[in-house]
Amino acid sequence: MIRPLIILCLLISTFAEAQTPAYTISGTITDQASGEALIGATVYDYISGKGTTANNYGFYSLTLPSDSVRLRYSYVGFQNQMQSFFLKVNVSVDVEMSGLTELQGVEITSTKDNDLIEKTQMSTIDVSLDKVRDLPVLMGERDVMKTIQLLPGVQSGSEGSSGIYVRGGGPDQNLILIDGVPVYNANHLFGFFSIFNTDAINSVKLIKGGFPAEYGGRLSSVVDIRMKEGNTKEIHGEGGIGLVASRLTLEGPIVKDKTSFMISGRRTYIDALARPIIRAQGDVDGGYYFYDLNAKINHKFSDRSRMYLSGYFGKDRFFAKDSYNYGSGNNLQEDRYEARLQWGNGIGALRWNYIFNPKLFSNTTVTYSNYDFNIFNESSSKYIENGNPVENYSRIEYLSGIQDWSGKVDFNYLPNPDHYIKFGGNYTYHRFNPGINRYKEQSQYAREDTTYGSSKIYANEFYLYAEDDFKISDRLKINGGLHFSGFAVESKTYFSLQPRISGRYILNENTAVKASYASMAQYLHLLTNAGIGLPTDLWVPPTADIKPQLAHQIAGGVARTLKKGYEISLEGYYKKMNNLLEYKDGATFLGNASDWQTKVETGEGWSYGGEILFEKKTGKTTGWIGYTLSWTDRQFENLNNGEKFPYRYDRRHDLSVAVTHKFNDRVDIGVVWVYGTGNAVTLPTERYLPAQGFNTNYYGDVGYIESRNNYRMPSYHRLDVGVNLHKETKYGSRTWSFGLYNAYSRQNPFFLYFSSDRFGNTRLTQLSIFPIIPSFSYNFKF
Repeated sequence: MIRPLIILCLLISTFAEAQTPAYTISGTITDQASGEALIGATVYDYISGKGTTANNYGFYSLTLPSDSVRLRYSYVGFQNQMQSFFLKVNVSVDVEMSGLTELQGVEITSTKDNDLIEKTQMSTIDVSLDKVRDLPVLMGERDVMKTIQLLPGVQSGSEGSSGIYVRGGGPDQNLILIDGVPVYNANHLFGFFSIFNTDAINSVKLIKGGFPAEYGGRLSSVVDIRMKEGNTKEIHGEGGIGLVASRLTLEGPIVKDKTSFMISGRRTYIDALARPIIRAQGDVDGGYYFYDLNAKINHKFSDRSRMYLSGYFGKDRFFAKDSYNYGSGNNLQEDRYEARLQWGNGIGALRWNYIFNPKLFSNTTVTYSNYDFNIFNESSSKYIENGNPVENYSRIEYLSGIQDWSGKVDFNYLPNPDHYIKFGGNYTYHRFNPGINRYKEQSQYAREDTTYGSSKIYANEFYLYAEDDFKISDRLKINGGLHFSGFAVESKTYFSLQPRISGRYILNENTAVKASYASMAQYLHLLTNAGIGLPTDLWVPPTADIKPQLAHQIAGGVARTLKKGYEISLEGYYKKMNNLLEYKDGATFLGNASDWQTKVETGEGWSYGGEILFEKKTGKTTGWIGYTLSWTDRQFENLNNGEKFPYRYDRRHDLSVAVTHKFNDRVDIGVVWVYGTGNAVTLPTERYLPAQGFNTNYYGDVGYIESRNNYRMPSYHRLDVGVNLHKETKYGSRTWSFGLYNAYSRQNPFFLYFSSDRFGNTRLTQLSIFPIIPSFSYNFKF
């Protein structure tokens, strides 16, 4: 399928060149200081009025008539570069751009620079890494997912969580990619931090709707994170020391301008800080920590061929051990206990870039991804009975996870400036472990070693896609494509043809209207235990009885640039979702030997609303204000009497303000204020005594629940403030960062429960976990 498409593209290219006297300018655009690809850099010819952008590897291609050309290469935060010459043959022009020393000096010099107006794709935001570094966050740990939460259409889960809920979707409906490889769990510390080390990131893109055909497999969003490739010029490093974790990133050339490396690590020391306190309470030893490790090597074989080898490894581990002796002499007994909870990701990717000709670029990738979750509990006792040594032993373990092997190939074909064609395909072999319980017991009374629960499931998934971003006129531009996918599991094979289309029409030089439609299919389900606060969510596939998730989303909006550096966009959307899964009432991931399919219900979902994003991108003061008005509902035949109910994270109003101000080269501040309608929760509306004959002291009152998610928590709002103090040193630079999370100590609800006062009256009580929290960190570069 792919080979004929390559031949067809080459034939079209040859025919086009034979018919018109046109030639191609192509090459790569990189950072002069590091050699990093400048993803999305723009190339514009003043004479013809044509332009293009660099892809995820910095490659660009621009075909123009044989004539004089005057090219401008531009990228936010970098100095523009100009190239002028007469185009009479195909020419390769590699450009190295230098950064601006004063960011506030960046000016929008033409509407042609305005991506907001020019781009066909809507509902897409390029996340500024400067904002990720400068805005205040919990415990001072820079976190790209916390910054994404501040954007319209995106909601956080519980207080302090790094999870995202996009346009009414669940956490499983976000396609989170590291260098193109899906990540199945992006959280550390029970969701309070994400797995992404900002120091190792090159670029971040969020797509909420109008999905290009190259993306598939999820319903609600794409978070496309590209890691640094490694400095090809000289050795550099950066890192930081904070309240809960430290990090270090090193990068540099192995062979200058040809082979480079990047390695980045982060680890918490919560366990080291807490262990003396825990041990002071007795013989218990325990703690918690997490770590991340990113590594990449890239090698340039030639101007046309380059290879990358990258990996990510991360794990969270909570553990506790206890041992004690009692008795003496022949009556001495020794008891030991150990418990462990751990989860983590392992990802590897080998990719090869090859430029077939100045118009055709390819990327071939082989990847491995593994996510596993493990609960372990072991106890033993040793003693003397009737003069004989006796040992009792028991072990309980719960395992779940998902493992993937995948291969894909992607092509970018640019026949002329009015068409940007992408096509490719992917195959993935899945191994699901939805939940295995292992139990082992050994004593003088019993011996048992058994495994029960859901059996492993093996599945095959593939997709093919093609899309074209084509310019119909100076005002009208369309991106149309198809994404065809299939999933074979057990004796069932599912297929899905997903059309995608988006377009923009320029009303005037400062205003454009946009619209999009996207059909999406998702062949993975995440069974979520709401409120547990642990990573006990299970990834499961569709089966002969459980169908894939489906969604249709339409969106429309207006984008406008105001005066220099100001932009505003307004979008409305409607999304319908089918084949969503929920646990049955009372069911959990644990339990007996029953299969997970017997514990779930299938239903529908709706989400619709409007979003406003107002941004200031230049000057000493920059930032944005985002507002979302939305409605999100669910409906299941056998839940809530078959009636619609609000989704737990249905939030009517969501407002965020994120601002940074640079006083001078040494001092800047960041301020974040957020407000949101309270989450929906399920609470009983009446309480009564149990049936006669029950012990009321043991069972307590019985609550009557009228409907699911029938109550709203109090509204949520919070102010965060941070100050960064910079200084250039002999060996590089250093930054002291000080922050206040929840600066006015708002008692936001984390959990609601019923309690009794001293008079025996029942009342609803709110649990809040984060008052005002100061933080500091020391960051450095060399």
